[in-house]
Amino acid sequence: MQDLKIFYEDNHIIVVEKPNNVPSQADKTGDEDLLTKVKDYLKVKYKKPGEVYLGLVHRLDRPTGGIMVFARTSKAAARLSEQIRNRQITKKYLATCDGKLEKSKDTWQDFLLKTERTNKSSVVSEDTKNAKKAVLDYEVINYNEKTNLSIVKVNLQTGRHHQIRVQFASRGHSLYGDQKYGTRGKRKTVKTLGLLFKFCASCYKTKNGI
Repeated sequence: MQDLKIFYEDNHIIVVEKPNNVPSQADKTGDEDLLTKVKDYLKVKYKKPGEVYLGLVHRLDRPTGGIMVFARTSKAAARLSEQIRNRQITKKYLATCDGKLEKSKDTWQDFLLKTERTNKSSVVSEDTKNAKKAVLDYEVINYNEKTNLSIVKVNLQTGRHHQIRVQFASRGHSLYGDQKYGTRGKRKTVKTLGLLFKFCASCYKTKNGI
């Protein structure tokens, strides 16, 4: 993995960039993951003996690049998790998708079902057992007629498995480079998913600690 790109660091949290195709945490591939990389950085920088605590409060899909926030204390992890549950943390993305969307901005609502065997989600009817409601808002910021690609700002109201990828693909606008959810054949060689986690803003305050 490349050297860490750190955006912010204090006694409570550390904010870093996750490169595309890097796991957020260790998985069965055994590839170097971001959680371990940040732990190693903290261990060396602060000369910490033994295991370093680092709380994983949110994840990004392996193909997705963007900003991740880690908690350096259990108290910070609890507070950040609470903010996520209460939607005090906003998650915004930039997506590059196939085709020209019918509306320049809209809200999409679907029900998604995850299949563990294939690690994929699909749009299903509301009455499907174990289906979960998925809602997002989008706004098109650019369309390139030559490449037939759109760049879209996405705001997640819910955080379902592969939500953005599934909701866009189900409407015929799969994300650029997404081999799992229907990228056009001529783009199968693209290794980077056209999805960037751009912001993670919360009511985090340092005055009295987190």
